[in-house]
Amino acid sequence: MPGKNNFSLLTAISVVIANMIGTGVFTSLGFQVLGITSGFALMMLWLLGGVVALCGAFAYSELSVHYPRSGGEYHFISKIYHPGLGFLAGWISITVGFAAPLAAAAIAFGRYFSSAIDLKPYFPAFMGQMNLPVVLSILLILFLTLVHGTNKRFGAIFQNIMTAVIISFILLLFILGLTYGKYSQIGFNADRKALKDIISPAFAISMYFVSYSYSGWNAAAYILSEIKNPLKNTPRSLITGTSIVILLYMMINFIFLYAVPIPELAGKIEIGYIFTQKILGHQAGVISGLIVSFLLISSVSSMIIVGPRVYHAIGEDYQLLRWLSRKRNDVPYIAILFQSIISIFFILTSTFEQVIIFVGFTLNLFTFLSVLGVFVTRFRQKKSGTFSRSFGYPYLPGFFLLVNTWILVYGFIYKPHESIAGLVITASGWIIYLLSKPGSAKRM
Repeated sequence: MPGKNNFSLLTAISVVIANMIGTGVFTSLGFQVLGITSGFALMMLWLLGGVVALCGAFAYSELSVHYPRSGGEYHFISKIYHPGLGFLAGWISITVGFAAPLAAAAIAFGRYFSSAIDLKPYFPAFMGQMNLPVVLSILLILFLTLVHGTNKRFGAIFQNIMTAVIISFILLLFILGLTYGKYSQIGFNADRKALKDIISPAFAISMYFVSYSYSGWNAAAYILSEIKNPLKNTPRSLITGTSIVILLYMMINFIFLYAVPIPELAGKIEIGYIFTQKILGHQAGVISGLIVSFLLISSVSSMIIVGPRVYHAIGEDYQLLRWLSRKRNDVPYIAILFQSIISIFFILTSTFEQVIIFVGFTLNLFTFLSVLGVFVTRFRQKKSGTFSRSFGYPYLPGFFLLVNTWILVYGFIYKPHESIAGLVITASGWIIYLLSKPGSAKRM
């Protein structure tokens, strides 16, 4: 149902951008240059990852027009295949799919911010004895829960501002790198060495981590019902937000490679710190820490907007979880609070890293099924005589499925125990589905 404070196109784009830009782009380059030393091949790596994400965005744009309701994979899979399979997608979202990455981003914020600025003197004595990054991460979640759980319009404004700060920081880094950085002599030519790197196993392995850095391109689909003019603005936000992030990722990786010699990057995680130290000297720690901290604030904020909309959609459909659908001032405040409680639990028990590994395979599988649903939907349309066309079909969704098949196979081969554990966690939701199924479907 449309609300008077529905999210604007700008906010929807901001949510997509903030969900995508995380620590991955600032940490993974050091591992990529261990096996790839051609600047051209490295840039193609990030471009290919962006193209895959954009293919997914086009596919979700079509699905959002055919199945216009919040919930993302939960709603798409429920409508395309079966409500039970859709419930499993929603179940993994409710239990860990959003809460664990939210906890990881929040604790990363605490670590970066506390390393950049010494806050211990400002904390009460009893809090000074606690793990400061943990305290900061919990305070951030509580603050943003209050922001997004009480006033939808203010929450949207806050998200837009924080996303603008992220983009500004990345553009500033790019300008500083060009101005003060010394050319590292890396080659960006499409020569034989570049081709050799592109067809190497190292390139394929690096794609796995690049794909992770681009995850979040589907964020607007989760809040579809709350976007103004959703049939037009949801596709626009998915495609525009993803395109902006591709450009930003290409810029930031180019400037890292331009200003820092590969031997200094190889095997290192703190790429942002190494870069700022190279061009700005001793102030690098504070600057890079603050940049990543603001980036993570925006990411946490966007996840607090997106995740609860899946909870809310499931609550509308199933009696056992109906309490998640409660709203106040057009805000799903119970769902927001519930997600934040789970996230804080993960932080306090330090289990979020293991959980993310466990469910990574499953989350990719449900995304794969959703994009495959474009073909299923087209087949049904053709039979019913309501066939419609959209940009790039069948090549774009087909390319996405091809690449993600490789990611799923790679993930299962190299992390079989974690992948199976994720499937077991997902399957446990079938019990809840069976318990809540009788007479509960409200909108299916």
